[in-house]
Amino acid sequence: MTQTLTIDRDQGAPVSAIAYPATGAPYAAFVFAHGAGAGQSSDFMTAFAQGLAQRGLHVLTFNFPYAERGRKLPDPQPVLEACFRAVLERTATDAALEGLPLFIGGKSMGGRMASHVAASRDAHDAGPHAWWARLKGLVFFGYPLHPPGKPQQVRVAHLPRITHPMLFVQGEKDAFGSPAELRAFIDVLPAPCTLYPVAQAGHSLDVPKRSTIAQAQVHADVMDVVAAWTRARA
Repeated sequence: MTQTLTIDRDQGAPVSAIAYPATGAPYAAFVFAHGAGAGQSSDFMTAFAQGLAQRGLHVLTFNFPYAERGRKLPDPQPVLEACFRAVLERTATDAALEGLPLFIGGKSMGGRMASHVAASRDAHDAGPHAWWARLKGLVFFGYPLHPPGKPQQVRVAHLPRITHPMLFVQGEKDAFGSPAELRAFIDVLPAPCTLYPVAQAGHSLDVPKRSTIAQAQVHADVMDVVAAWTRARA
């Protein structure tokens, strides 16, 4: 059964979060951020949060401030990052999750914000009980390498500063960056990176209706990959 939480922020109104407890004893916690176009209650976020919880991860989703207000235009990047950090600080103080390895990531923009947070450790992240000490890796669902139709505007300058393992789940037909485009950058990163291409899939891991692969099976396969990858690093 899910649990709705309130996350306080140093600046601005609180945001809501939803905890999806793992089936059985959790092997790790996963803070999972939504993309630019829809909040934490979207079909994609709900399906993956539930599916990963069934596979043993304690999943926590949350709304960025603009989504909490019902707006469509994302907040400036510093606001998004600060919100992500507030969620991580709350996670680090949750007694029910004490000692659990931690993974962070998200869909599209949410994953990119996770990468910025992981690339820029600040003073609040220090200490043996801080979230940083428990961080084991990052998971990206459709990393937005570049805006559609603008392959020259790549968003990778911060990635070399990440020291934790990264898993990129990328649709073969993703307009924000194909697996081949992504591999050209991640193969030279200092941190270990794993790329899982999703056949026939677009940015939201959606496959055409005429596809020989059922959408539900595509999602299930991705969830299995994420669960196996995180479990191996937890």
